[in-house]
Amino acid sequence: MAHLWTGVFPAVTTKFNADESLDIAGTVNHIEWQLECGADGIIVCGSLGEASTLTADEKIAILKAAKEVAGSKPVLLTVAEDSTRAAAALAQAAHAAGADGIMLLPAMRYVSDERETINHYQRVADASPLPIMIYNNPIAYGVNITPEMYIEMAKEPKYVAIKESSGDIRTLTNVINAVGNRYAIFSGVDDLALESIVMGADGWVAGLVVAFPKETVAIYKLAKAGRLEEARAIYRWFAPLLHLDVSMKLVQNLKLCEAMVGVGTEHVRAPRLPLAGAERERVAAVVKAGLASRPALPAV
Repeated sequence: MAHLWTGVFPAVTTKFNADESLDIAGTVNHIEWQLECGADGIIVCGSLGEASTLTADEKIAILKAAKEVAGSKPVLLTVAEDSTRAAAALAQAAHAAGADGIMLLPAMRYVSDERETINHYQRVADASPLPIMIYNNPIAYGVNITPEMYIEMAKEPKYVAIKESSGDIRTLTNVINAVGNRYAIFSGVDDLALESIVMGADGWVAGLVVAFPKETVAIYKLAKAGRLEEARAIYRWFAPLLHLDVSMKLVQNLKLCEAMVGVGTEHVRAPRLPLAGAERERVAAVVKAGLASRPALPAV
């Protein structure tokens, strides 16, 4: 089946001013750059976008700003709320604000069981006509959506994609064996992305793309074209940077990357603080090494 969404979808950072207020202009400029570098869609207000520190009104403001510059490229709003009621309300607001879809997480804080998780997703689907990317990240959020659950959920046509972030490359094959190509599957773990594409992923919800978009897009396109040696060479160079996304401090890590590349600042919202001391030096050293050995990219 033809999928609604495929390709590289940056999960962009939310830009802040030094006083922690939203920097909408900076966020929009960054989204425009991502699209110019070949992104196929944009996801706003996710984990990397510091969703837990944003109000619902701020999320909608970011969504509207992103839609103004996205042209024909889809913009998805992340829905990661503490209750099903709040998630349904945000999905409705996203539709009213012009979102092309939502990336939906289980309810936060409470770890729901299988029945509760499916109910949560269905109630949000019922609340809005928007297509949904199901986000599965049991490591970060404690809720695992299994291949058997995807079989049951396949009855709802609004579920069109999966962001697979279990951290186990075997999951992708298990899901495909269970449901075939019913959903577009996106890799959600940066340092498993090439492996996922080789094993059949349709897209990549990417993190380090926020600082290195051309390299991210090149890996995806080369892999899809069967040019695996070329993709592998870039991916091996990229790996130390990609590892920075798999961290409790992925936001601070990647905002430092953005600052060092010249496309952002280290401003975050408390309780997060910018990296400091030896921790900052370690991440900065990884970025410096990557920049010093940055490969030339082949035409794709």
